Amino acid sequence: MNHSRRDFLRCAAAGCTLPGAALLQAEETPSGETQVPEETMRRIYSEVQTPYKYGIVMPQEEGDMIDSGKVFRFRGRWYMSYLRMLGGVGYVARMARSDDLIHWEPIGTTMPFRESGWDAWQASPAPALVDYRWGGSCEIQSFQDRYWFTYIGGAGKGYEPDPLKIGLAWTEDPASGQPFSRLPEPIMSENDPDARPFENTTLYQTNVMRVDRSLLGAEFLCFYNAKDENSVERIGLAVSDDMIHWRRRGDGPLIDNHSGISGDPQIVRIGDYWVMFYFGAFWQPKAFDTFAVSKDLLHWTKWEGEPLVQPSRKYDETYAHKPCVVKYDDVVYHFYCAVGDQGRCIALSTSKKI
Repeated sequence: MNHSRRDFLRCAAAGCTLPGAALLQAEETPSGETQVPEETMRRIYSEVQTPYKYGIVMPQEEGDMIDSGKVFRFRGRWYMSYLRMLGGVGYVARMARSDDLIHWEPIGTTMPFRESGWDAWQASPAPALVDYRWGGSCEIQSFQDRYWFTYIGGAGKGYEPDPLKIGLAWTEDPASGQPFSRLPEPIMSENDPDARPFENTTLYQTNVMRVDRSLLGAEFLCFYNAKDENSVERIGLAVSDDMIHWRRRGDGPLIDNHSGISGDPQIVRIGDYWVMFYFGAFWQPKAFDTFAVSKDLLHWTKWEGEPLVQPSRKYDETYAHKPCVVKYDDVVYHFYCAVGDQGRCIALSTSKKI
């Protein structure tokens, strides 16, 4: 690791000051206290809320559903990895680019269908090692001269048929729009020896971060949601030293709302706090985006107030969910999957009118 990378990791872990970043300092609390104060939760809500719905930024493609937009920056431009439900058969992964976070141009299919294998008909990637500092660069970081994407994959046809597992893919140029390379086998699955009861059916979307080892004793962290035999989805954590071999952290989930879905976690660092954006569904009406806050990445205080995004327009009247949130040039951009009268597509909500 060179000095600039080491400095990046230390700065990110410490919540260094960045231009335009709203920093929150942790209050003094009794030793061992893990609950985040209510006042801090309200301040974070005020910082991350996006009350202005811009509308659809990625419509359906030739009648095919679009889903799970994940945004990152690379060499001065914005990119979005997203899914296309091709012909109702399964997921292929696509890439789009933008200069303004509003207007997006598809540039290629990065994970097409395969003739065979454990991930032949489903591939849903998320960029790994993206700068998670709130108001930071949003740049995807390389590891061993490659850019990495974890993904959920499956061999069955249709809409996310069980079981889905987590795989690892990479590219030397995420801006090319060309197909990624993939490891031949999944890196995590529902039948791993250390898989916990809440993840014994299917594993879903991931958020992989690179942090200082002093935080949790490992350099790479993977937050992901998973489903049990009762179709309840919860969010868990795994850790790794090399991005390939993973071990579960803890005996149970980090986020558990006891019914429905808690999914698609995204972690950012705001001052002295870690903030997890995620979506909820069916433990409250429909589907919506919310958040939780932590001091240590292990104990999370869930926001109990108004959702960050929820159904309110015809284009998202069924679901408004699956967050990808970035702050850039003092504007918060909240991308989400909207389901309504325009089908399933990617919409945007912002902190200011644009």
